[in-house]
Amino acid sequence: MSLRNYLDKIRPNFEEGGKLHAFKSVYDGFETFLYVPNETSKSGTSIHDAIDSKRIMSLVVLSLVPAMLFGMYNIGYQNALAAGKLADATCWGMFLYGMLALLPKILVSYIVGLGIEFAWAQWKGEEIQEGYLVSGILIPLIIPVTTPLWILVLAVAFAVIFTKEIFGGTGMNIFNVALAARAFLFFSYPSKMTGDSIWVAQNSIFGFGYTLPDGFTMATPLGEIAQGTSVNASVCDMVLGLIPGSVGETSVIAIAIGAVILLWTNIASWKTMLSVFLGGTVMGLIFQSTEATPIQWYEHLVLGGFCFGAVFMATDPVTSARTETGKWVYGFFIGAMAIIIRVMNPGYPEGMMLAILFGNMFAPLIDYCVVQSNISKRAKRAK
Repeated sequence: MSLRNYLDKIRPNFEEGGKLHAFKSVYDGFETFLYVPNETSKSGTSIHDAIDSKRIMSLVVLSLVPAMLFGMYNIGYQNALAAGKLADATCWGMFLYGMLALLPKILVSYIVGLGIEFAWAQWKGEEIQEGYLVSGILIPLIIPVTTPLWILVLAVAFAVIFTKEIFGGTGMNIFNVALAARAFLFFSYPSKMTGDSIWVAQNSIFGFGYTLPDGFTMATPLGEIAQGTSVNASVCDMVLGLIPGSVGETSVIAIAIGAVILLWTNIASWKTMLSVFLGGTVMGLIFQSTEATPIQWYEHLVLGGFCFGAVFMATDPVTSARTETGKWVYGFFIGAMAIIIRVMNPGYPEGMMLAILFGNMFAPLIDYCVVQSNISKRAKRAK
């Protein structure tokens, strides 16, 4: 209660006429993050619930923790494997190395993103919105570990300003903010986001890890397929996540734990999640039957960012379809489109990012068609 009492004590400084009134939105942001607001609506409809948007965002962040922790371990594992020192490395040492490699990116993502959020709220005289709590952790997890920090700063600033704030803030953005940051990086600095030299951390950090030779390369399984070579990783490695790739996207098991949390708390739609996998399965079977892809259909589902995108990106309640029927169409479209891009465009072997951004673009149209169809059916029944 001492923290609660302290916040109540300094509140007058941030109220109208207080010496810190200009920072009222900053105070409100911290207070509502720590405690549930005790204010209710004075007019109009007021819905009382046990959870608010900040708590929802906190649960989403919690669901991302398994993927983040495994990503830290995999960073160290890939570094030791590339150095040929896997037998000498310890699990704890590999994890610490990965944590030291990833932590600066998480800090930069939050400092830059929340800094812009705070500044924008002060400028507009509005409350600080909580949407970046999730985007701030998502962005470091969907980029290669070798991404330079200065490039990450530009990507975060672009995504927050041009994908979110310019549309009105949290709940108003058309495209997923984290994916917009990745798209900015991919199209502005392709050499830092594609190729075989970006997936493995190559320098030791504070005595942890190993320094690799200059020019070292290691392709992801999807990169090997795009180059026409056979995949070296086993299905077990693909599921466990012991393969090169973006930080948080490799482990199917860690992602599945996050999916259970999202579904158990009713935050994510199981219809959207399941339909993404159905779309990917159908399209994977089609390409496998025509011998257009050298791998099995189920390998497409466990490689790259397919699982991560299906669980954490496609289910974004702001940018996805909102009608119940629309969720099936939206998810199926994303899953199918991801496999189509992978197989038909060797220059872009991933596919999930563009598929979800396309899905975001068509989500309002999907919902519109579903609503109009329901209206037409009811009008016919009325006659």
